[in-house]
Amino acid sequence: MNGLFTLHWTWLLAIIGMGLATYTTRISGLLLMRGVVVEGRLKAALDAVPPSVLMAVITPTVLMTGKAESLAAIATALAAFLRAPLLVTILVGMVSVVGLRWLGF
Repeated sequence: MNGLFTLHWTWLLAIIGMGLATYTTRISGLLLMRGVVVEGRLKAALDAVPPSVLMAVITPTVLMTGKAESLAAIATALAAFLRAPLLVTILVGMVSVVGLRWLGF
């Protein structure tokens, strides 16, 4: 198959495998935790997981890119620190990085 799109079976198998791994991880968490009452310290620990994972993903990008991305990350962190809603925080980051790039940072 020549042209714009070509089918590579290894890519297809990798995508299917990643999808299955993601689905299995999500469903197993629901199944394992269905009988557990989540409160107190366990709730606090589980609430801390998503921001921790997000920081682990974002930090290398912030540290290894230009000034616009670093300044936008600071603006986004400030919005999050001020307890802005998630959508507002995301928009602050997106708008600030685009604006700072447009200004030449």
